[in-house]
This record gives sequence, structure tokens and C-alpha cells, in this order.
Amino acid sequence: MSTTPQTGRAAVIGLGSMGAGMAGSLLKAGFSVAACDVNREAVARFEAAGGRGAATPAEAAEGADVVVCVVVNAAQTEAVLFGPAGAAETMRPGAVFVSSATMDPAIARRLAARLEETGRLYLDAPMSGGAARAAEGALTFLASGSEAAFAAARPALDAMAGKLYELGDVAGQGAAFKMINQLLAGVHIAAASEAMCFAAKQGLDLAKVYDVITASAGNSWMFENRMPHVLDGDYSPKSAVDIFVKDLGIVQDMARAERYPVPVAAAALQMFLAASGAGMGRDDDASVARVYAQLSGTTLPAAKA
Repeated sequence: MSTTPQTGRAAVIGLGSMGAGMAGSLLKAGFSVAACDVNREAVARFEAAGGRGAATPAEAAEGADVVVCVVVNAAQTEAVLFGPAGAAETMRPGAVFVSSATMDPAIARRLAARLEETGRLYLDAPMSGGAARAAEGALTFLASGSEAAFAAARPALDAMAGKLYELGDVAGQGAAFKMINQLLAGVHIAAASEAMCFAAKQGLDLAKVYDVITASAGNSWMFENRMPHVLDGDYSPKSAVDIFVKDLGIVQDMARAERYPVPVAAAALQMFLAASGAGMGRDDDASVARVYAQLSGTTLPAAKA
């Protein structure tokens, strides 16, 4: 995170677990920040932290040098830009829109072209790292866009990023890299859940399983990060099941268009779909372990109410 005070006006659209941390990082860096979210309580918390709340994307983005969009998907991103009271109509000319939603690269290219026709800039910049790193200003951004878009966004990225990958001069490249990450992340969560439930089926001490695997070659970042949720029975959403229903669905669509087989990702998607269909769509994505438990009659640590 940059410790040099920055000046300028920023807007953040979306104050979920990631967006709230990113908005806070911009405030700490010295930006004047306006933000909006459909959740009025999230806006109130941001105002209490020293930010300015706004009712619409257009209001938040009025006169902004940089608009950071932290919504769920491409449809929401398009609505933020071009829907009623959209940000595109009030961003100052030459300002940059930093799009952090995970989406199909082709849609990122289309949105960039449409915004750039208005004299504004578009940076395709999905991120990774989770809520804690968002609050620390230590996210990893996978970004692509024009030289001008990078230059306009750099002060805000310095405030929010621990690592910035500059992946090309055309929007869509960042989105493509993010989809590779999401393919692996979703498969690793499903595999970790399968392994932990298999261990439970063998009657193993799951805490010891966790200790052994995290010190062994079978470990993954997702096993190490998500399986404590299973051990604690805590499925409050750090990252929800339905995010991977969406993201692995995008992987399937991209692969089908390229006639490229992704059977492992497809199998992982089915487990996330099963979890969502069982009513766990808004629960933590480690809930895939609960699906394995239900299918196999395996007992996991009791879920907290």
C-alpha cells in the first residue's frame, strides 16, 4: 500500500467485503471518496469512516478522476456505467473507470469501447486477495488497458494494490487472466472439500489432517484458506458459493466457444451448483464440503447457526 498522500476525487461503486476495503484504502491515501451501494447500511458505515455516501453511481462519480467499480458481474457493471443514473454520464472527460468485476473478456472489450467513445478511459482490472487484503491496500490487480488508462488509474491503484500486473494494452486481457485464476480457485476449493470429507469418512482427526496437508505436497492456497471454515463449522460468506457458480459458468462458456475441453472445471461447477441448489448459494464457498457430507453420509463439525 502506498503511504504517500494522494489528491484527487475517487468514486467506489459497490461496498461489499472487497469494495468497502478498497474505498477505505483510498480514503487512507488522501483521496476524496464518494461511494454508493444498494445496501444503505454499507453506505452508512462508509460515511462513519469519513467518506461521502451517494444514492446512485452518477452521483458518486460526479466530477471523479477515477471510478472503481466493485460489483458482481458484467451485467451489473454495464448498469453502473450506462443504466439509469449511470456513472458514464457524470465522470469528468478523461477520467478512468476501473472495472474489477469478473467477466467474459469479450464483454470487457465491448464495455471499454463503448465508454471510450464518450471520451473516458476504461481499465480492465479484476483483483484477487480477499477482504483482509482489500482493507490493507494489498490486493493483486490483473489489469489491462491503454497507457492513458493506466496513467490515470495509477494513484488509486497504488493505494489499493500490493501487486499490480500490467497484462496488455487492450481491455479483456486482465479478464482472461482472472478467469484462469478462477478456474484453478474453483477446482481447488472443490478438491479440498472432497479431500476433507474423504478424510472424515475414514474417521480421521480433521484438525490433524489440516496440519499434515498444509505441511505436505498436497496443500493448496485454497485448502489452507478454506478448510478452517469447515473445521470451525463457520459458513458465513467470505466468498459465496454463487460467485463460483458464476465464474466457473463463464469458464464453461469461454471454453465452449473455443472448443476447448475443461472437464475438471466442469466437475467442480457441478459441486457448486449442487451447493447452490441445496440453499447454500449465499454461504461461504467452503459449503461444497457440506454437499460431499450430505451425499456420503459423512459427519463434519456442526455448522454454526
